[in-house]
Formats: sequence, structure tokens, C-alpha cells
Amino acid sequence: MKRTLLLGLCLIFSALHAFAQEKVTVNGYVKDAANGEDLFGANVLVKEIGDGAVTNFYGFYSITLPPGTYTLEYRYVGYETLVKTVDLKANVRMDVEIRSEQQQLQEVVVSAEREDQNVTSIEMSVAKLDMQTITKVPAFAGEVDVLKTIQLLPGVSTVGEGASGFNVRGGSVGQNLVLLDEAPVFNSSHLLGFFSVFNPDAVKDIKLYKGAIPSRYGGRISSILDIRMKEGNNKSYDVAGGIGTIFSRLAVEGPIQKEKSSFIIAGRRSYADVLAKPFTDVLDDGAQLYFYDLTVKTNFDINEKNRVFASGYFGRDKFLFDARQGFDWGNKTATIRWNHLFNDRLFSNFTAFYSNYDYSLAFGENDIDKFEWTSEISTFNFKPEFSYFINTNNELSFGGDVTVYQFDPANALGVSNGEVSNISLDRKFGMESAVYAGNEQKLSPALTVNYGLRLSSFSYMGPGQYYEYDSPEPGVRKTVTSISEADNLETIQTYFNLEPRASFSLLVDPTSSIKGSYNRTAQYVHLISNTVASNPLDVWTPSTNNIEPQTGQQVSLGYFRNFNDNMIEASVETYYRATKNQIDYIDGADLLINPYLEGDLLSGIGRAYGVELYVQKKKGKLNGWVSYTLGRTELKVDGINNNNWYATRYDQTHNVKVAAFYDVTPRLSFSANFSYITGTPTTFPTDRFEWQDYVVPYNYGNGRNNVRIPDYHRFDLGATLNGKTVKRNGKPRKVTDQFVLSVYNVYNRRNPFSIYFTQGRDRPVAGEPLPTEAIRVAIIGSIFPSITYNFKF
Repeated sequence: MKRTLLLGLCLIFSALHAFAQEKVTVNGYVKDAANGEDLFGANVLVKEIGDGAVTNFYGFYSITLPPGTYTLEYRYVGYETLVKTVDLKANVRMDVEIRSEQQQLQEVVVSAEREDQNVTSIEMSVAKLDMQTITKVPAFAGEVDVLKTIQLLPGVSTVGEGASGFNVRGGSVGQNLVLLDEAPVFNSSHLLGFFSVFNPDAVKDIKLYKGAIPSRYGGRISSILDIRMKEGNNKSYDVAGGIGTIFSRLAVEGPIQKEKSSFIIAGRRSYADVLAKPFTDVLDDGAQLYFYDLTVKTNFDINEKNRVFASGYFGRDKFLFDARQGFDWGNKTATIRWNHLFNDRLFSNFTAFYSNYDYSLAFGENDIDKFEWTSEISTFNFKPEFSYFINTNNELSFGGDVTVYQFDPANALGVSNGEVSNISLDRKFGMESAVYAGNEQKLSPALTVNYGLRLSSFSYMGPGQYYEYDSPEPGVRKTVTSISEADNLETIQTYFNLEPRASFSLLVDPTSSIKGSYNRTAQYVHLISNTVASNPLDVWTPSTNNIEPQTGQQVSLGYFRNFNDNMIEASVETYYRATKNQIDYIDGADLLINPYLEGDLLSGIGRAYGVELYVQKKKGKLNGWVSYTLGRTELKVDGINNNNWYATRYDQTHNVKVAAFYDVTPRLSFSANFSYITGTPTTFPTDRFEWQDYVVPYNYGNGRNNVRIPDYHRFDLGATLNGKTVKRNGKPRKVTDQFVLSVYNVYNRRNPFSIYFTQGRDRPVAGEPLPTEAIRVAIIGSIFPSITYNFKF
């Protein structure tokens, strides 16, 4: 089937190429004039036809037209419009550099037409954030954070402070694919969720797909977060960094060969352990409490048709109580990409990457009694991708990818009174592959469609043991009926999924449009966690002969409208997502270092639906946005909640977010954000028994998530004071710097992360009921001020 699809693509490509022989093409790259960075999503408008193209992830565009003289306008948000006239008699390569609004030169023409991309583009259920906006948002400890900022957008949430990852439109944390320069990141959090692993000094573009997922993406059923790193300044050397309350950071970038190749190196390290050591003896016995990360990237322009990129990330968290006890975790990624231009309209990108996530846990004060556990997941991938710019009305994309997985669930060793027990688990292996094709087509000036198909497959392979289980009453632990041994590379189970994708955009009038989308997605790897949010010790496992792939179908419909000459953007979207083979757990499930884990897993169906409202003011001294999400997320699993629908642990009915920014002067600005979220569901006991002065909780009727914890709300403030740009003698300063003051949780709200019950410590009184109490756990229960100093030279 894959060969048939590829053959069909080749035939289509040949026919289209022959059809367009009589036309000519103008193409090239759009870059930032200040540093040579590619500008993804820049608009190239051909004035004579009122149409054009949008640059791809690498800043490349291609427009095919009949021979003639044309006026090209290059536009990008926050940049001046550049106008070029070109006489197209033959194919022309036109690379351009455009300047930000602060760097306007005489030859740059400012267009009176404002940006209306949110209305005119086909994209919906997509959020694209620039680092300039992200740096304005008040943040915990004054540190800019990518993941915390996207949680201010509609449809995106978290279950509370200290929760790793994020939830999108009712999806779990493990249903989001987080990519850093194409490589997946399996745990995106530092410090148990307070910070993300992405250094803002190295981040270039951030794009979150909540729906309408293009056919080039696969592997998760909830969302895709695509983060692209900076290439590095290819014109001059820059050093940037910051000194904050929790950690400091430093980034160096510059040309290797001016305007041909460049690099960037960015690093961070927290220093709570360093600052605390003079004031406590807790750290004297080898205790450690810190995280660090290092991000590197380089690129080379070999010639006009070939570019090469290499990037990598390495980060780690350490929580050691002493030299022998504690836990740590970290990510490693490495990506190599080659851009090749086959001809003026056929652009290709070949990517190979490696990604690894590992964690370890150890306790025991000596070698006589101790426990040590390490686990990891590794992926190896090769991904060829092609874009064929047929004409201004059609852009065809096609390609594929192959990913090899290695799961190492537990290398575990226990020692009790000198007796060693090896309780390690076998490795698991899998291979995921896919081919895809998609086309964005303008059927008329008002109607644009995007359609595509992805065919994916997954093979669960040896070597190793695999199990067959019985089928007991739902909700009861399954027992092993047979154990088999698979040879190296032997296929144990294979799954296939067709994943159609389609979307449309209908321009109602110059300021409004209606958009809709449908996508089907499949997920072959699963995050095994029954906690409120992911934690470093959660287990990733593949689809097996007992665990089927998760699949999801989502339908979205939205109305988009701009006001006041595109000064204000507004949208309303509604969505419905149905999922199959959702994983849940029996009561009392044993998820860690369990060779028979599959016997504790249950499978069911899910649904998520809601409405998202979004209003953003983009210009003026006062700007920002307001978002509101009304949503519902439910599961139905045989053996749980009497086989009835029940709310998921991350279900949040109301989600309100407000972000505001006010520029008082060119040097001084203020910012604020407010969050209100309905309390998440949890399971409380409905009854209790008393036995020998002990209270035994009991949940009558096997109810799941039968109550909600109190609502969450928080208000943050921030202020930024930029340093002077000129010296007293009128000459410009070589250093640009700023102080950032932030106050997190201004009104001292003690938001609950969870609530649990415990028996009172008082001595029981004969004849009276045993006392119990509810304990509210708040990760941050007080106001948290901080100050950060940022610099660049």
C-alpha cells in the first residue's frame, strides 16, 4: 500500500511539472536583516494578482507566474514591508532581508495595510507565539518560560503549579507531541514542572497545533508543539544572558563564516544549592538540588541549493538527599537536517534525529540495604519531506518518516541485609513508520482548502518475552495465561492506521472568515501514570499485543473577525474530539517495575468538547488578550464508575485567562496576567470503617473522580525597566540591559494542588468516632516576588 501511494505521488508530480513548463518562478529566502535568521511564516504578496505565498519553516518561498513584470511585497509581523520589482522572463532567485520596525531605512516602504493573517489564512486551532510577546508575560521567579505562556491561550491548561507538561482540549499530558528542532522531548519540565527545558535565549519560533493538524505530523492524538531553535547570528557576535532568583543563563552566538554559517550556544543552571550551602548543613553530605541545560546549534550555507543544520540539547535535574539517595532525570537530543532545492519549485528537507529520556532513583544509606533503579526511552528517526510549489493556488507536500524505539522500563537492583535481588525488566522495541501527502489549494479568492492523508504503522518487536492474559470481569487484574519468547527483530504485533486530514477557510468579507477542520490521529506510545500530572518516574510503553494504539478524531468549526483596521483580533471555535483505546487503571494498580503491567491496564473510549473564545489587541501602548474556554472531558471504561461516563482528572469546565501589557515609556513597561480555572475532579471516599482504632476509607459504588477540589485563581504582576540606549556623550551603548521585577500570586492565594484525608493524631476517646481531617496541598501558597537582570552585548 505504501509503494502504491508513493508511485501515485510520483505520477502526480510528473504531470504537474509538465503542465507548468510554460511558466516561470521567483523563489528565495526571507531573512532578518539584523542577524540573518530565517523568517518562518512571512508573506510574499504579488501585488498584480493580489496573491502570493508564505515562507516555510526555513524561510523559503516559491511563486510560479506567467512571464511579466511584477511587484513583490515582503511582510512579517513586527517588520517593515519591503517592496521589490522583478521582471520575470526566466526563473529568478531573490533572497531578501527585511528589517524590524525599529531599524527602518529609506528604501523600506511601510504599507498602510495591516496584518490580517488570522482571518485570511487557512490555519485554525493554531497558536503561534513570538519571543517578544513571551518575554513580556509575568513569570514565576521572573524567568521567561515557553510552556507557562502557552497555558494562557484558549484550550490549554494545567492542573496546577508544580505540574509537569500541559493539557490541550481535554487531552492528557502524554498525548502531546513536543518537538525541539524535530526531535521529541519526553519530559519537558525542570524542577518538577516549575520551568520548561526550553531556554528562551535559544528559541526562535513556537507553534502549537490544537486541531487541524497537518498530515506531516503524527504520533500523538491531542496536540503538536513545534519549537524551532535559533540558527545563530551570521553577521556579528552577540552575548546575552540573565541573572535571576532561581537560575542564571548565558548565550553566545555569531558567524563562523560571515553570512554563510553561524552558531549559537546557550546554557542555564539553577543555584539554590549554592546559595543555601552557607546557611545550612543539609547539603554537607552530598545533597544536591539543581538543574542545568545546554542548547547548541550551527548551520552552513553550502551553496544556493544546499543548507545543513545541526543542533542538540542536553539537560538534567538532580534532587539528591545525600550522596547515595535521591533521584534525577534528563533529556538528550541531536538533530541533523539537510535542505536541498531540487529545482525552483521542489524544496526538500531530510532530517535524522536521536532523542533520549532517562531517570534514576536510589535510596539506602549503605551497600547492605539499598535500592537502585534506572529507566530510559530512546528514539532514532529518519524523515524525508518535500514541498512542491505548483503555483500560487497549490502547494503540495509529501514525505514520510521511520522511528525506531527502545524502551528500558527498569534496570533495578535491591539489596536487603546484603542479599542482592535483580528485579530488572526486559527491554521493549518498536518501529513506527508513515507516509503522507497533503495539498493546500485556493479554489477561489474566498475559499481555500487543505486536504491530506497519512498512513502510519507500528510494529512491536523482539527480542524479549511477551504475554497473553485472560479476560476476567472488567476492572479486575488480569492474569498471565502464556509466556512466549520473541527473537531479535521478530514482529510480535503490527498495527496500521489511516489518518485523513482536511480543513477549509471561507472568507465572508475582508474582515471575517469561517473555518472548519477534521483530523484523525493515532498514537502508538503511551505514558503510564495515574498521578494528577506526569512526574519524572512515569513510564513510557509501546503498543503491544495487549495494548492497542490510541486513536482520536476531532472536528472543529470557528468564526474569525478583525476590528478597527485589524487592531483587534477575535475568534470563537468549537470542537468535539472522540478517542478510542484510552488507558486507565484498575483500583490499586501497580505501575512501577511490574513485569505484568498490562494486566493492570484498562481500555475505554473518551470524548472532549467545548467552545474557545479569544480576543487580542495587538497594537498601541496597551495590548494583550482575553481567552475563555468552556470544556468537558470524559472517559467511559468498563470496570470503572459502574461503566458510566466520568470526568478525567484534568477536566476543567471554565478556564479564563487575561494577559495585559502597558508601555509607559520606551524604557518602562508593566504587565499583568490573571487565571481562573474550575477545580479539577478527584476521588474521595464515600464511607468509612473503623477497625482497631484505625479508619479504613471506602468508596461505595466504585465511583471515579466523584468530587472537585476548590477552584484555582491567581494574579501576577510584572515590570520591566530597560537600560539607557545612549551614553551621556550621545554615542550608542554597546550593552543593552533591563531589570525585570515580577510578583507571582499577588493576593497570596493558597491554591490547592490536591486534597487528601488522614486520621487525626490525637489519642482516640473510647466510645467516640475516630477523628479524621482533610489536608490541602498547595505547591505555592504565598506571594512570590523576584527580580531578574538581563543583558546583551
